[in-house]
Amino acid sequence: MLGAIAGDIIGSVYERRNVLTPYFYPLFDEGCRFTDDTVLTVALADSLLSGVSYTDKLKEYFRRYPRAGYGGTFREWAKSPSRSPYHSFGNGSAMRVSPIGFAFASLDEVLTQAERSASVTHNHPEGVKGAVATAAAVFLARTGADKPAIHRYITDHFGYNLDRPLDEIRPTYRFDVSCQGSVPEAIIAFLESTSYEDAVRKAISLGGDSDTIACIAGGIADAFYGGIPPAIEEEVWPRLDEHLTTIVRQFQQRYPR
Repeated sequence: MLGAIAGDIIGSVYERRNVLTPYFYPLFDEGCRFTDDTVLTVALADSLLSGVSYTDKLKEYFRRYPRAGYGGTFREWAKSPSRSPYHSFGNGSAMRVSPIGFAFASLDEVLTQAERSASVTHNHPEGVKGAVATAAAVFLARTGADKPAIHRYITDHFGYNLDRPLDEIRPTYRFDVSCQGSVPEAIIAFLESTSYEDAVRKAISLGGDSDTIACIAGGIADAFYGGIPPAIEEEVWPRLDEHLTTIVRQFQQRYPR
């Protein structure tokens, strides 16, 4: 899960000033910060730890961090008394789902819980698919599947085209907050990577919704590469507040590798 958070933080400064190269410097710009991607990822982790429903935790974390950069429709839902989903296919369902891929012991449980976590807001088929595909990739990566197996599973079960090289996607890629327009690209960034850092750099290099693409790719890369490098981890913790740090550490203790 920390890999998703790191991807969000690293990518946070590039959402509005895309770099379009994996060789940007520095990795952690002085303006890097956590955004709604991190907040809602930790909200789902807190739900798994506490047993409080996904809906209640998402709303709670919105109240705790009201200016983290949420999408407008989520913001209106979170402020309202409504507990009904709003048929979104945005990538918010996928950016927050990585804790589920780390927490459950079987792929079936991961698929079920990922669908539930998405459906409280993103009950559009594409919104559900993006979250479930992401969680499945995290689970497969952490349980020893190699990249060809992950590629095959995601392609066969979700129909995403993962055969497009990043170098072909990058020149024409545009800002896209839909699951169908960003989850496959994040997975491709992971599949082409050689390390955790490389996965995040490649995800950010696509441009578009950089922090979210890096968050999704970072969660999968964290699982596949056995964690994030110590030098990156040392940059992440100081950028989280006490509450977020506490929940992340509790999650790591409850669900060790």
